[in-house]
Amino acid sequence: MSRARQPPLVTGISPKEGAAWTKVTIRGENLGTGPADLIGILDQSAVWVDELTFRTDRNKGISPLSLRPSNPLGIDIDKGKITPKDLELTFPGMSADFTSENFSATWYLIENHAGSSFDQLKIAASNLKKQATKKNEGSLAYVKGGLSTFFEAQDALSAIHQKLESDGTEKVEGSMTQRLENILNRASNTADTLFQEVLGRKDKADSTRNALNVLQRFKFLFNLPLNIERNIQKGDYDVVINDYEKAKSLFGNTEVPVFQKVYAEVETRIGALRSLLLEKLLQTPSTLHDQKRYIRYLSDLHAPGDPAWQCIYAQHKWILQLMQNCRDEFISGQRVGAGALDPEGDTRPPALGRLSHTTSLKRGGSLRTPRSSNWHFETPQQVQFVEKLSDVVIGQLPNFWKLWISYVNGSLFSETGEKSGQVEKSKKNARQRQNDFKKMIEELTSRLVKLIRGALLPATLPQGELSLYGGWESKTELAGSWLTQIIHTVRGCHEALSAMEIPNDLLQVIQDLLLDLRVHCLMVTLVHTTEDVNRLAEKEDWLVDNEGITSLPSRFEQCMVQMLQSLKEPLEIKPGETNVLQLEQVQDQAAELSVRIMKVFVNSLEQLSTKTDGDINTSHNISVDLSSPDRFTGIQEGFTPTSEQRLLIILSNCQYLERHTFLNLAHHFEKHSFTGTEKITRVSVDAVRGLDRKLFEAYIERRADPIAGSLEPGIYAGYFDWRDCQTPTGVRNYLKEALVNIIAVHAEVFTVSKDLVPRVLSRIVESVADEMCRLMQCVSSFSKNGALQARLELCALRDAIATYLNADSNASFKLALESLPQLHSGADKKLLEELLNKFKSSMQLQLTCFHASSVQPIKR
Repeated sequence: MSRARQPPLVTGISPKEGAAWTKVTIRGENLGTGPADLIGILDQSAVWVDELTFRTDRNKGISPLSLRPSNPLGIDIDKGKITPKDLELTFPGMSADFTSENFSATWYLIENHAGSSFDQLKIAASNLKKQATKKNEGSLAYVKGGLSTFFEAQDALSAIHQKLESDGTEKVEGSMTQRLENILNRASNTADTLFQEVLGRKDKADSTRNALNVLQRFKFLFNLPLNIERNIQKGDYDVVINDYEKAKSLFGNTEVPVFQKVYAEVETRIGALRSLLLEKLLQTPSTLHDQKRYIRYLSDLHAPGDPAWQCIYAQHKWILQLMQNCRDEFISGQRVGAGALDPEGDTRPPALGRLSHTTSLKRGGSLRTPRSSNWHFETPQQVQFVEKLSDVVIGQLPNFWKLWISYVNGSLFSETGEKSGQVEKSKKNARQRQNDFKKMIEELTSRLVKLIRGALLPATLPQGELSLYGGWESKTELAGSWLTQIIHTVRGCHEALSAMEIPNDLLQVIQDLLLDLRVHCLMVTLVHTTEDVNRLAEKEDWLVDNEGITSLPSRFEQCMVQMLQSLKEPLEIKPGETNVLQLEQVQDQAAELSVRIMKVFVNSLEQLSTKTDGDINTSHNISVDLSSPDRFTGIQEGFTPTSEQRLLIILSNCQYLERHTFLNLAHHFEKHSFTGTEKITRVSVDAVRGLDRKLFEAYIERRADPIAGSLEPGIYAGYFDWRDCQTPTGVRNYLKEALVNIIAVHAEVFTVSKDLVPRVLSRIVESVADEMCRLMQCVSSFSKNGALQARLELCALRDAIATYLNADSNASFKLALESLPQLHSGADKKLLEELLNKFKSSMQLQLTCFHASSVQPIKR
């Protein structure tokens, strides 16, 4: 049998005083071992409790439901393995809380007593019945126990009522209540007289004590204005905002005058902070991080208006002003040093250089080539301006775009993406201002394009905008290489903006600018190449190589190849760009300028052929000039060719141009996708062929005419007469001199180009043969010796030319011989044969030596 439980013994309670619902700690013995040992804690009691003593503070109030038994069944709790989520799916719309209207007993049993046996559940049902009976009995006992109290109170009230009625009939000194009132009033007056001073001091002390209690209890509010000032000075805006939110929740609607006064001072400080933060937000330059931070501060402080949009608007105006200032500083003549317009004031690399390392640009290196220390002095102002302008745009526009994106998706106010009223308001405002922001981006890209057009393509701007964006007239015109660098810079700028996912329609103006710049670069390069080609003639050194050409054709080809290589980037087609060479107007202009380059070069060759030097006497005797072998004994560098040598050198160059250079250039044109290559080649070949014919005729005229003209005087020298002459003893000197002059021409041509020898010598011999034929046909009659002499000289000339010069003009010699009388005597024929053999033997050594000593080509 279990030992009887000892009654509880309370040894102490703390706190011993307090309002209702104050938590107390009870110390003692035999107080029980668990919640089941607590009885009567929620039973009704016949005790009157002053309602004013109840605390209604929400933070300290305790609901009676919290004191409900944790185990109403009175048996051991055995939790099952079924998860609450599965139970929710099994009992949709129900609850295991027995205080809920949707209470499910089955859910409660499965959750708390899944392992209880049936006998245990029976005991639990019995316990529930006992608790219900006990509750009913407790209510009835409460009523029975309080009946005596009610009866006693009723009897007391009835006695008082009877006494008052009986006293009311008495006239002496009024009723009892009146007398009692008088007595109490006198007692009160006496007490006031005795304790007036003491009570006054007590009231003052109570007032002071209450004031100190208030100050101590609400010192947060009273110290808040000063704390706000200090934290603002330190930049601890988060602390200020947190304190302000706390003060607003506690004292925002207070009716206490002193609290209202202090809170008004707090609002004044917060208003000044709003103005300060807005000023910092609109300051430029500023980082995107600072902009977001100030916008959040202003949002937390419930600043009026829309600070985020104010910041976007201010940034837009600032970027526009930066771009305009960049142009104005260059126009005013102030050279902009590195970082002069850097809005951050730091020494970071240019924006294009920074963006060149991003994967979005898909480039292997920097957007710029390495710069030398004197880059600013070597680079034209327009190139520096475009690069600086691009730095400004690429340095500022990404943050400007990111600020707008943060404004659109609400991340300005919530980094985690959680929804809030401020986030939804931001998204709504952004939707309403989409068109306004689009206009801002359009204005920025349009300003960029107009400033670049004003510097490079002023003709493409309206007349009214030239004063704002132009002003570069005093600057030198840029060459194609500088325009290529500008195209590279603008392309990098476009790629960087595209990488930010700015819509393509907003960047179309940059694409249009690139197209115009590429066309302009193509045309300028062709025009400047024309000028360079025209100046190539000044570099002619007149030294030929083994193929008989000078360095001029090679320099011309090299100049053209370099031009095409310099156009590789401008003509390159990037994604979204147009093929410049497919534009019909560009095709025609490019082909026309290319043809012009070819014609200019051919014209420069013609000018070289007619160029004369003051120290060269071009009117010297042809016989003396060509008969001297020393004229061709080796020509060293720095020599000045004769006019005839110029003709030969240029003729050789013309042949090389037609056979090699123009074909090579046609291949290069096609390789670079130039259109109209066939036309360019055809016109070039026609031009050089025309020059070749003209120069060839000029050379033949200079060399053949003197030789042919010397025949007639030589024939009739010494009053020679075909009708009266002596028996021939050999070939006369005039014929030997003609042969020597022909060989001298051969040597002169061979020194330049052996390929020209057959062409030139055939014409020279033809001219000499024609002249001999004419002279023989003009003779009225021949004597026997005259006919023999004429036949001897004609056959000697024919055989010498055929033997030593590999040239022939049999038609003319045949016609000349037919005009002579026939030789019928065998002795005459034998004499003719002897004289011819004698001529060959006597002339062979002389002609061979002269030929060998004179034929030495001009070499570099």
